[in-house]
Amino acid sequence: MIQITRINHVSLLVADTQRALGFYHDTLGLAINTQRPELAFAGAWLDVGGNQQIHLLELASDGGVPRAAAHGGRDRHLAMEVDSLEAVMHALDEAGIDYTLSRSGRRALFCRDPDGNAVELIEA
Repeated sequence: MIQITRINHVSLLVADTQRALGFYHDTLGLAINTQRPELAFAGAWLDVGGNQQIHLLELASDGGVPRAAAHGGRDRHLAMEVDSLEAVMHALDEAGIDYTLSRSGRRALFCRDPDGNAVELIEA
């Protein structure tokens, strides 16, 4: 039987790497991993915790992407644990980024990155 032990990385499509880094690096504070190899397209790797990453893959939208759900919890999303939900809310408020609290009653919120990818941030 296969045993999945952790997430290695999540790849997200973005239209503009620098704009996406404004959210993931500048607002959320994720470190840029400099070990990304030279690839035929723009993008960035970001470190999450110890040995997990988010890979931003720049790809211009062709307009064929289905409309996103209003609440990120009902959409494909990336979920990350945080120490303080208040700190996240403060950073998102300061950056003018809208979010909704989890409808399950958990200490979590959902927001979207500049490309509309849903992000869940859960207080550990």
